[in-house]
Amino acid sequence: MPDRIAYMPLNTYPEAASDQVILAAIQYTAALGCGLQVTTFAVDIPPVASPIGGFLINVDGMARAAEDRSTAECERLRAFVESAADPEFSPRINSRRLVLGGALDAAAAEARYFDLAVLPWAAETVLAEDMAQSLVFGAGVPVILVPPSTPARPVDHIAIAWDESRVAARALCDALPLLSKGGRVSVLTVRDEKSLSSSGIAQALAASLGQRGYMAEAVDLTLNGKTIGEALQDAALAKGVQLLAMGGFGHSRLRDFVLGGATKGVLGDLRIPTLLSH
Repeated sequence: MPDRIAYMPLNTYPEAASDQVILAAIQYTAALGCGLQVTTFAVDIPPVASPIGGFLINVDGMARAAEDRSTAECERLRAFVESAADPEFSPRINSRRLVLGGALDAAAAEARYFDLAVLPWAAETVLAEDMAQSLVFGAGVPVILVPPSTPARPVDHIAIAWDESRVAARALCDALPLLSKGGRVSVLTVRDEKSLSSSGIAQALAASLGQRGYMAEAVDLTLNGKTIGEALQDAALAKGVQLLAMGGFGHSRLRDFVLGGATKGVLGDLRIPTLLSH
């Protein structure tokens, strides 16, 4: 039995993530040594009263057709996941049918029963960011976003975006158990993005990690005209990192999500698997 089980929600309305990115996320989860629970979500669209529109277009018929496509996509994804996964990996797959918009809260609630959530990430997919934000702010577990180009290999080098904040500390604690034995940690601190308490916080964390038996390196960065998301990812990729961990900066009020600049920048051009904690 795996030490950890990851949860992967797959929404099918208005569209699902591509097979390529779903496969990358499945294989990355297996490389982490986690088991996997997948839930596919089909949409239930309530009838809409349209006394004028009904004469022009068949609103109800369009809604039922969308429901049928969503249900069929759930069945197709079940078959795809079962065929794509290694037989020894054997992910569990459930399907749920929920009212329009209900998948976000349902996925956040389901994720709480597992160790972490893994989300196939493609920025062009409608509602992908909504699902990511719902999980990060609502699930209470770490969330790993996996882009389609991710290779399936164990994580022997992680990077932490470090600014001494509570959410950064949370991200570090969530990421360390995923690091392979004997793996390395790069502590990334951007010096000119915001005011920091001192000039040696990356070195202090690297020293603390060393005392706990980790091989750790402090890396001070400057933006040099880049966004913070670009600077963090460029540094992580240059170091050969397989997982970037960072705090899910921002806040949530009902369904009104507000992301901080670092989180927003990374989501806008995700090039490396990224663990977000809040």
